[in-house]
Amino acid sequence: MNDIKIIDSVQQCNDYFGIKTLHPLISIIEGPKGKPLRYCMKLFNIYTIIIKDTDCGSLKYGRNIYDYQQGAMLFLSPGQVMGSEDDGKLHQPEGWIMAFHPELLRGTPLAKMINQYSYFSYAANEALHLSEQERKTVIECMQKISVELQHPIDKHSKSIIVDNIKLLLDYCERFYDRQFITRENINHDILTRFEDLLNEYFSSHAPAEYGIPSVQYCAGIFPEYRIKRTIKKLIKPLLV
Repeated sequence: MNDIKIIDSVQQCNDYFGIKTLHPLISIIEGPKGKPLRYCMKLFNIYTIIIKDTDCGSLKYGRNIYDYQQGAMLFLSPGQVMGSEDDGKLHQPEGWIMAFHPELLRGTPLAKMINQYSYFSYAANEALHLSEQERKTVIECMQKISVELQHPIDKHSKSIIVDNIKLLLDYCERFYDRQFITRENINHDILTRFEDLLNEYFSSHAPAEYGIPSVQYCAGIFPEYRIKRTIKKLIKPLLV
């Protein structure tokens, strides 16, 4: 079993990726600017938001496997573990990372609100799958923070940075809502097609000849990307 890399601070996060620390409580990391790393499990004691631009295999999130794909967003709150098994190779980080310490939020309205963003929970083990426009919006938010980090820290720095974090989180909330609404529509469409398929089956002479469709039969024709081709292949001969 791999050792777990513990990341307690923004400085440790920056050291791990091999980049300079511009602010003690927040960092924006462009993956290609970091150093090549081996996969490992990591315990994050800071908030971490990741846009993955590489496929790093099965990604473990707590005790579960995280549902994600290349180009998706992942969210971690302090105390959560995530990572991939070491394959013995070095991999160049890709994508974007925003890491910030809870102390950054102290005394701000966001400190009381951040637990309301459900995607930081272990229970939400589904990545956010971004459209190109959504990805652009998220990266623009990170870039605004990155530009602010180039300036010396003053009395305005914290409010500007935290406001932009909240803007990014609110956008992600919207995009998650879009993702689930889209999926509900897709699932409804697939179920409608499946119902039509069964109606077509039972209106033919197939039940008398083959009986009730088996689970294997239904599973073989249900996947969305194959459904039209498979219906023609399996149902048409039964109707002859």
